[in-house]
Amino acid sequence: MDKDVVLEEDIGAMPDKWPFTDHVAKMSTSIIREILKYSSQPGVISLAGGYPAPDMFPIEDLKKAAADCIDEFQSTCLQYSFSMGLPQLREVIAERESKLGAPTKMENIIITSGSQQGIDMLGRAFIEPGDYIITESPTYVGALQAFNFYKPKYATVDMDRDGMIVEQVEDAIKKYHPKMIYTVSNFQNPTGITMTEERRRELVKVATKYNIPIVDDNPYGEIRFAGQPVPSLKEIGGDAVISLGTFSKLIAPGLRIAWMNCPASIIHLFEKVKQGTDLHTNTFTQFMIYNYIKSGKLDDHIKEIIKNYGAKRNHMIKEMEKHFPEGITWTHPEGGLFIWCELPEGMSASKLMPEVVKAKVTYVYGFPFFPDGRGDNTFRLNFSNASLETISQAIERLAKVFKAHMK
Repeated sequence: MDKDVVLEEDIGAMPDKWPFTDHVAKMSTSIIREILKYSSQPGVISLAGGYPAPDMFPIEDLKKAAADCIDEFQSTCLQYSFSMGLPQLREVIAERESKLGAPTKMENIIITSGSQQGIDMLGRAFIEPGDYIITESPTYVGALQAFNFYKPKYATVDMDRDGMIVEQVEDAIKKYHPKMIYTVSNFQNPTGITMTEERRRELVKVATKYNIPIVDDNPYGEIRFAGQPVPSLKEIGGDAVISLGTFSKLIAPGLRIAWMNCPASIIHLFEKVKQGTDLHTNTFTQFMIYNYIKSGKLDDHIKEIIKNYGAKRNHMIKEMEKHFPEGITWTHPEGGLFIWCELPEGMSASKLMPEVVKAKVTYVYGFPFFPDGRGDNTFRLNFSNASLETISQAIERLAKVFKAHMK
């Protein structure tokens, strides 16, 4: 080593004593990311993460789309781009949103680096310390993690098998004067429950009455493998709703391409917020996804995903019915990636975690999904990222742990 190089320890630097903000220093890490660390252990079957099946990624088609980017767009696809996103991609997304039922123009769409950035942008745009957000209980833990950076409070609304109990929303608005209503209306993360059309219309009605924006986080809406389609909140509510969509579950999550569909009159505000975060989303992957959609293969690919995930969902429920002891209940999602389970009162899904890992399987225990910390007897299972064989093995392993600890 060069004798003139001064090592950090030689000059007495103490980075751990630097003046980080109190709320950053106290932020918790993602519980799902922490649990996924167990998945790297030999022989562990993970039912924890919300991972799409890697064998469903359209590798060859994406390879061609990527090569076509270089051939067709040359240096343009490697250059800085627009904060709002690639106009061609925004246009085809608007066309797809319109075909799905919500009339949309390019001027309504801003491209984001995953839906998670969209959630963060909403927090930046709406939330000041102490402001309230109405959420379902339970709700997506990643949204809570993003919102918590802005130090909000939560007014939680209970759920039943029809989704958010909208009758509770107006009372919460009157009491807490929230800045937004956040929901995952389709195949909710974590429960898999879908809000009924009647509830959606009621929610739009009450939100419009008090001029509170509805944020509909909708990553799973196209992955329906049972039941009847329901009009989206965006279709019903129009400019009363900001919806978030993503290609993470439809194509591949590593591409990090998603979008926000919001009223054209306010989209410039989100453009300014985005400029302060990353200037723009990855140019190359935007062109790549644009080429893939333009090839006409996306709709057939989604049909294959639906077929694959529907079979896995059915198989997991069949295995749970066969092996889980009496007293455990679960949802029957009509789409998406997750099944939500409830242990008998008095049992703790989090305290069982060491035994579950010892049995070479993982789930996500439920209380982090509740803003008020309830739900320690609940847990979430993912069925998309496992094979039929490993689903059988995992459910049998979980059943043995539960039987050993049930009274």
